[in-house]
Amino acid sequence: MKDKKKQAEFINPIDKDKISENPHSLEYGHHAGSALIKPEDQGKLKSRSINSMEQQTDMQLGQIYDQMQLLAEQAKKINERKKISEFIYTAEMRFEPFINHTYHLYQKETGIFSLSLVGPKQWGKSGANLEFVGTVKLLADHTWDILERNEKFDF
Repeated sequence: MKDKKKQAEFINPIDKDKISENPHSLEYGHHAGSALIKPEDQGKLKSRSINSMEQQTDMQLGQIYDQMQLLAEQAKKINERKKISEFIYTAEMRFEPFINHTYHLYQKETGIFSLSLVGPKQWGKSGANLEFVGTVKLLADHTWDILERNEKFDF
């Protein structure tokens, strides 16, 4: 009986208006030993985030721009190879060219272009009426790659 009397007589010295039933759900420290909670400056947070975002996106855009430049250069080279190939296929050929073989393109005095197996230094006197245009190689996609070019001639 004494225990019941002591329990009934106990009065909590803390004011009920100053305590919380669920202190873990408070967004601020609820007693003197709580962790220090300082409000963040929202302007600083946003500024740091924007700077970081701009740096990352600028870097990614730079990489994409470099890739676009590379693709544009590759497309230009393929287009040039296509034009040269169309030009070479209009030339006179008296043989079937094989892939990965080297050939030589000449212009005759009559203005007709001719593809030959004989190089410019192999002709001797018989090649005097031919003007060397370029040394070409047939690629696997049946386009031609110029290995050596006469600077005076433009395809």
